[in-house]
Amino acid sequence: MSLKTTKSHLPSAKPLSTITSSRNPLGKRRSNRMNLHAMVGLSGEDRQKSSFTMPVRATHLNKHGAAVQLKRELPLGSVVILKNKQGAQISARVVAQINAFEGTLTYGVEFVEQEQGTNFWGITFPSGPSGA
Repeated sequence: MSLKTTKSHLPSAKPLSTITSSRNPLGKRRSNRMNLHAMVGLSGEDRQKSSFTMPVRATHLNKHGAAVQLKRELPLGSVVILKNKQGAQISARVVAQINAFEGTLTYGVEFVEQEQGTNFWGITFPSGPSGA
């Protein structure tokens, strides 16, 4: 009796390779990420050009953006609207797909107008790696 080795068809728990747009050619972070999360509203268009508005979890907050988790595919470079619990809204650009696991996709977003993002999360951030 011989045994055959076959590849498993189960989904992998490993994150996808990060796909990014070229916003910072040196890859240096402008501000430190905070290991915090917040529920926010997210509005925009997905890859199928369908408009949506839904609550999402924002993680790894920083004064320039965050990571958002949702069950829709977003086009890189598209602009979405984030709305916090205080009702403040801000435009953000989808700059990277960070992960995909069990149908939940994680995207990096950066605020389009950086000075408006300073108070969006309602917290004070420490100075970034470059003193920013």
